[in-house]
Order: sequence, then C-alpha cells, then structure tokens
Amino acid sequence: MQITDNQIKAIQTQVQNRTVSLPDGTTLPSLGQGTWHMGDDPAREADEIQALQLGLKLGLRVVDTAEMYGNGRAETVTAKALKHFRNEAFLVSKVLPSNAGRKNLQASLENSLSRLQTDYLDLYLLHWRGGVPLQETVEEMEKMKAQGLIKRWGVSNFDTADMQELNDVTGGQSCAVNQVLYHLGSRGIEHSLLPYMRKRAVPAMAYCPLAQGGNLRSQLLTNPSVQKVADSHQITPMQLLLAWSIRSGDVLSIPKAGREEHVLQNAQAAGIELTSEDLTLLDEAFPPPSRKEPLDIVKNKPVLIRSARARFYSVVSFQPFSKSIFPGHV
Repeated sequence: MQITDNQIKAIQTQVQNRTVSLPDGTTLPSLGQGTWHMGDDPAREADEIQALQLGLKLGLRVVDTAEMYGNGRAETVTAKALKHFRNEAFLVSKVLPSNAGRKNLQASLENSLSRLQTDYLDLYLLHWRGGVPLQETVEEMEKMKAQGLIKRWGVSNFDTADMQELNDVTGGQSCAVNQVLYHLGSRGIEHSLLPYMRKRAVPAMAYCPLAQGGNLRSQLLTNPSVQKVADSHQITPMQLLLAWSIRSGDVLSIPKAGREEHVLQNAQAAGIELTSEDLTLLDEAFPPPSRKEPLDIVKNKPVLIRSARARFYSVVSFQPFSKSIFPGHV
C-alpha cells in the first residue's frame, strides 16, 4: 500500500489532537488498535502484522490484545508486529477471570509477557467479572505493579454496580480504565455507567466500535441518517461510527483492522468533527437510553457473567454479526 510522508504526517497530527487522559495523567490517542481474531488464520498473519505496524506509524499507539484471543495467538502476532517498535506502543492485555486470583494471575501475566516478547505491560485488564473476589484480584494487580510487570491495571465488561463495588474495595480506586462494548447501535452505557466513570475520571475503552457485537441495529451501516451524515463529510459509514464513538473526549476506541487500507481509514476518523446537527440526526435514528439497560457484552462462546448485585451467575452468548457487512473491521 502506497502512502506518502505528507499523508502520514497529516494523519499523525489529527490523531495527536484527539486524546484521552488516564487517571495518572497519561495522555493517549482516542483511537487505538484491537487484535481480536488476529492469528486465527496463518494466511492473514503478514497482513495483520503490516496493519498493526502502519497503525503505530500513524500514531495509533494503543494496541489491545488478550490471553483469550485465539488462546494466545493474537498476542503472538502482536509480538511480531511490535518486535522493533515496542517503545512506540502502549500495550494492553487481559487476564481471564479464572486466572485472576493469587493462584494464577502472575503465571498468566508472565505467559502473556512471554508471548508478547516484552518484560512489562502498559495496562493489564481483568477481562470480565468472574468468581474470584475483587479484593483478591486488586491485590494481585497491585503486586504486579510493584514488581514492574505492569504499569497500570483496569477492568473490562464492568457495569455500574461492578464499578461501584470495585471502588469500595481497598486499592480499587487505582483502576485506570473500563473496557466495554460501545457503538452507535449500543448506547446503554450512556445512562449510568459513563456518568459514574466520568465523576471518577476513569475513561472508557470501546471495543467493537464498528458494531460487530451487542444490541445491533440490523441495518446500521445502511441507515439513511448514517449515510446522510457520512456523505456530508465525504467519509465512509464506518469512519462515521468511529468519529461518533470518540466524540466526547473520554472514550478510547480500539477497532480491529487486519489490512493496511482499513487501518488508514480508521486513523483518518480522528480528523472528523461532527456537528451538533449531525449528532441530533444520529440521535433521532439511534436514540440514547432513557433508562438503565443491561450491559452489552461479546464473547466467542457462552460464558458465566457474575452480577455485582446478585448471588448468581447468568449465561451470556454471542452470535457474530455478518462479517460480509463488516469485512476486516470490528
């Protein structure tokens, strides 16, 4: 793929001008890179590595992965992409709930570090709420910080009640982010969760900002309002979705792109400024929540999700949206 130095510099400037701040004052670009499904197909590995490296060149420093993604294969691909660029990346990985206690957390972290070929993570997340008490997980995360294996820790797929419970445990106030599903067709977090996090200066990381999962609106990309706003800015509907997801200044979106052209399109979304008229039109098509809604969550298979306000577990499953509609993007 051919891209000029002037194009790269222009996009870098746009990316640098759209940032999110972590509680410790660290500033990050509002757009990063996800790796879900990377490493699943060896025939696509070279494209995936090139895509991640182009993203770093364009300023998309945040690279998000997890031990669960392909049973570590995504971390392996990420390591290959970052081999000569580790210092340019803000590297994030996630621990499975079953490994998030004093028995397994350090071993899981060290396995991730080995696959990623690095000696530290910039951010380590609890992938979702499990059976290990939050206090125990927080204590282990803090131990990993003290040993220099991670610089920060956070959570993923935590609803408002979970965040409240986390805030009440000793050390829980050190949570750096909450990574949740968020896109134009899934806005439930706007009612209670985002306001709670904003009061505590904890930013959200939005996974699936291009609407692969959650409460999907069946024709999101072909919606007349989406098309109208996209056409008015001479952008694609997917670029519009990304620009919408980072409009507030406290959400960091991490779309996955397995090809360089998709990374370029994603990065260009940092330069898109939506008007109040644009946002009103999109609100009319996809209204914000008027009441508390269950947290949307995406998993490859049915998993047990613990409710913070209940003493039971519920089964949540996910049927992927058609990849023919979202080729190469999540």
